[in-house]
Amino acid sequence: MSNLTVALLAPPDYAKDLGKKGTASDITFYNLKKGDATVTFIEPTRYPEKLSSLFYAVSLADRVLLVVNEINASFGECVLMLQCADKSSGYLILKNYLSPDQIAPLIKGTVLEHYEVLEEDMVGLREKMLEIAVKQTAHQKAHETAGRGVVPVDAHFNVKGVGVVVLGSVALGMIRKHETLKVLPTEKTAQIRSIQKHDDDAESAAKGDRVGLALKNIESEDLDRGFVLTSDPTIKSATTVSGKAQLVKYWPAPLKEGMVLYAGHWMQFLPTRLEKTVVEGDWRMPTLTLTMEKALVYPPGARVVLHYLEGGKLRVVGSMVVE
Repeated sequence: MSNLTVALLAPPDYAKDLGKKGTASDITFYNLKKGDATVTFIEPTRYPEKLSSLFYAVSLADRVLLVVNEINASFGECVLMLQCADKSSGYLILKNYLSPDQIAPLIKGTVLEHYEVLEEDMVGLREKMLEIAVKQTAHQKAHETAGRGVVPVDAHFNVKGVGVVVLGSVALGMIRKHETLKVLPTEKTAQIRSIQKHDDDAESAAKGDRVGLALKNIESEDLDRGFVLTSDPTIKSATTVSGKAQLVKYWPAPLKEGMVLYAGHWMQFLPTRLEKTVVEGDWRMPTLTLTMEKALVYPPGARVVLHYLEGGKLRVVGSMVVE
């Protein structure tokens, strides 16, 4: 069984006709299951008020479903976020008599240019997403032992009689019951007592699976959203990172040292100070050094999305590939 995760960028509660409502906070999960196929829809509940809500939904997604009611600032911001996060697999549903011809010039040259335009048919949408989940399962079975598991934590709590439970999605590789994982960016470790996928017990979980993990040897207060459970020795944790950035084409001026940006990666949305910027040629492609109080957890070559929350209407800065 494999799970397809879909970021649903749409009017509030749009997903209620697509799946059963699950955990809700600044992002809300809706679950759809048929046989072995499962789909998780994620709505950015607090967006546009909280940009982090949009980032988290997009960050977790294998695919994107963007419902366009009107061409406005939020639509533009979603396009920039999807471009910076490099989400190239997705679908558009156009409402209020909007046509593909009206949208085309606005998404030309972006990842959305190749999104498939779908009719608004909830039954058809559910079937389509389940079908993709089944195909993904077949692909995953051929690669299920590839790599050690990585699970960014998006929620954690105590359950009476069970102990500490974390919710998250497997970002890379595979995890197994009874495995001991590092809890980054701390020095602690935790053992997986049990794994649940869509309320069913499982012996293992692979990339893309939405999981609930009961853990041993750690307390809930030792955890935080954005922490990463992993057995992969290549996953890094650092308070200073550098890399080549690509700013969005609408960004008005070169970034200045001392600016406070927010770095988004997996379930992390961390305030960072721009320590150093080096421009060779195009100022929209600088090399940046960022420092932060909380360590960023990432694999080598990770893509980090940069945000500027003091920027008024333009809040998505660009992306950066961390060295």
